[in-house]
Amino acid sequence: MDGAFFRVKHGDGEELHPEPRASSGWGANQMRGPAASAALARAVERTVAQVGRTDLRPVRWTLDLFRAVEMRPSVTEATVVRDGPRLCLIDAVLSQDGQPTARASALFLRPSEPPPGEVWSGGTSPVPPAPGQLPGGDPERLYFTDGQGWGDWTDDFRDSDRKRIWHFPIPVVDGEDPTPFQLAASVADVTNMVANLGSAGLEFINADVTMTIARLPEGMEVGLALTERAQRDGIAVGTAVMFDRAGVIGTTTVSAIANAKRAVRIDRDRD
Repeated sequence: MDGAFFRVKHGDGEELHPEPRASSGWGANQMRGPAASAALARAVERTVAQVGRTDLRPVRWTLDLFRAVEMRPSVTEATVVRDGPRLCLIDAVLSQDGQPTARASALFLRPSEPPPGEVWSGGTSPVPPAPGQLPGGDPERLYFTDGQGWGDWTDDFRDSDRKRIWHFPIPVVDGEDPTPFQLAASVADVTNMVANLGSAGLEFINADVTMTIARLPEGMEVGLALTERAQRDGIAVGTAVMFDRAGVIGTTTVSAIANAKRAVRIDRDRD
């Protein structure tokens, strides 16, 4: 896929300079949540590699978007909070002009043999697009509607209830191949669109996203399917399952606040 979120420039350290792909529909100078999430996921993965923890798997990812992340040079830094026999907990911060604008927390666990007992598992099992099906319009996504199945954007998708999208990878940094974890962390932020897009567009902006996954995506395509949403007094919470061609891999949840005065028309802009 052409176009990355960032281009790396080196001075005293590494700086991530946002490319047009990183811009948000919320404003020309505002960075997309998926870009910020992917940049922090990249920093976390590099830190896990530096401490030599090849035995671990990412299980939880929480992103806090507590300031508007602008289309300006960004620096990421990750810190190991706890490196234990069965887990590693890492915090990461994205800063601009020396000021933190987003942070993330990642939990990595060591896989082991499953216990013998039987435990309930959810019944949600979204069906992915046919292998090889590619979008003709939006290069990043396919959209699902009950009437048409998987395909390009239509107003029927905007007006549908429990939305589903299928996402293709976007390189985090120009010249680097994205990893499955970077893909999942980036797409997790799209939960806001899946949960809060309505007849008047996207009228809620998410302040966070949490992804919990039992395994990494198999391959470099992943989907989201909304399972629950609650709204009151201008606050909305939405939950989706994340899935790939082998089945459901986990869940994502966003907390969002009303932003109707700057509603995004997804048929015209990006999230």
